[in-house]
Amino acid sequence: MMNEIDDNAFILKGKWQAFSIMNGFLFHRLLRFSLLSLIISLQGFVSAEIIDDQPIEQERGEKPTQRQGIPTLWIVGDSTVRCGTAGQRGWGEEISAHFDAKKIQVQNRALGGRSSRTFFTEGKWEAVLRELKAGDWVLMQFGHNDASPINEDPPVNASTRARGTIRSNGDETQDIINILTGKPETVHSYGWYLRHFVTTAKERGAHAIILSPVPRLVWTKEKTIQRSTDSWSLWAKQAAAQSGAPFFDLNDRLASRYEQLGPDVVKSLFADGTHTTAAGAVLSAEVVVDGLKELALAPLAETILPKKR
Repeated sequence: MMNEIDDNAFILKGKWQAFSIMNGFLFHRLLRFSLLSLIISLQGFVSAEIIDDQPIEQERGEKPTQRQGIPTLWIVGDSTVRCGTAGQRGWGEEISAHFDAKKIQVQNRALGGRSSRTFFTEGKWEAVLRELKAGDWVLMQFGHNDASPINEDPPVNASTRARGTIRSNGDETQDIINILTGKPETVHSYGWYLRHFVTTAKERGAHAIILSPVPRLVWTKEKTIQRSTDSWSLWAKQAAAQSGAPFFDLNDRLASRYEQLGPDVVKSLFADGTHTTAAGAVLSAEVVVDGLKELALAPLAETILPKKR
């Protein structure tokens, strides 16, 4: 989710720099950051609604589940769960260490750049369903990329995003011609996609758990981590309640841990304002597992290893 600017936009010669604006791209970015600066000055903190511009991660060659006779914990989400960028790591890449491999196997199918909508429309969820079996578990965490635009105006460039969802848990829809695919698409709400994942998992005899999205590295003027209590976390909680799925507020719980550690320590856990380092991913995974323990979902709880002393 990093900005990519064409090399021709910058010409460097020795100690002199020539700066030019190409195709209005830089103007667009400057306008965005100017507005963001205004918000900071008026409110004293950065809004959590930051559009993630890191490049879309390409398809991964997923390995099928290896062992038969034991359940699988499937993890789906975005790059905060599994990240292909050097120096960044998602919590889903660290969570398997907390489970007894003799009792359960972990399959992390999260993919960078995906929202709940594009995980559905690109067939990523359908691919999970093809392998999902009765007794399996699905752990889902989306939200960051759902804040992107639902659609954009031409021309298409490296920063074009058409992956956003309607910001609610409602059943409203929006019909578009997707700028990236050129095809008609009916866009649903964030909560609708989560509920669809839960419902279709249950139809196969599996269990689904919804997590609110991890917080970004955004401190308020009160020295607390900004939460998505009234937006993505709320809609995730509502979707879980409506679909009958357990819910863990990872956004709030992880934010509380960050506040306990303090800004200096927490800064070292992030590679940027959104993505964690390996150490940050380890901490996030620990918080996720703590949440699963609190939910006490049998028989999943019996597969979690005792915490090392």
